[in-house]
Amino acid sequence: MLEQNFWENKTLDEMSDQEWEAICDGCGKCCLQKVIDDSEEKGTTDYINDGETIYFTSVVCQYLNTKQCACTCYKTRTVLVPDCVKLTKENLSDVFYMPPSCSYRRLQEGRGLPSWHPLLNKGKKTAMHRAGMSVRGKTVSDAEVDLEDYVDYIAYWPTEDLD
Repeated sequence: MLEQNFWENKTLDEMSDQEWEAICDGCGKCCLQKVIDDSEEKGTTDYINDGETIYFTSVVCQYLNTKQCACTCYKTRTVLVPDCVKLTKENLSDVFYMPPSCSYRRLQEGRGLPSWHPLLNKGKKTAMHRAGMSVRGKTVSDAEVDLEDYVDYIAYWPTEDLD
């Protein structure tokens, strides 16, 4: 059983594994494929890091259940998909492309959880889906798209929440 409002009394580093996992809002945005552009021309961007512009696409990992916004092989995801990043306390500050709406990022930046977060809604994702903050109904599987065509799927996702 999780302590009520534990995220308000603990830093991310102080959280147990169970608390850490509960912080994930389950939006699925971390499972979106990204296009990296290192050219000189820069247009509207999602993220810039070391001269590279990173764009989100609407292409999602084939292992994401897009209705539930949950990985179908969570425990073995990094074996099945070697590029899958396992977000940890140790690498959170280095994973610069996490969306601004990401609950880990929000807590790390001192912004608290958004009102639509499942921990604030009896464990349900309904408010998140209604707010348009998840990938539900907005993606295509990477099993259906050739890598060289990802640029055709660049999408501008909601990055700021309603709070």
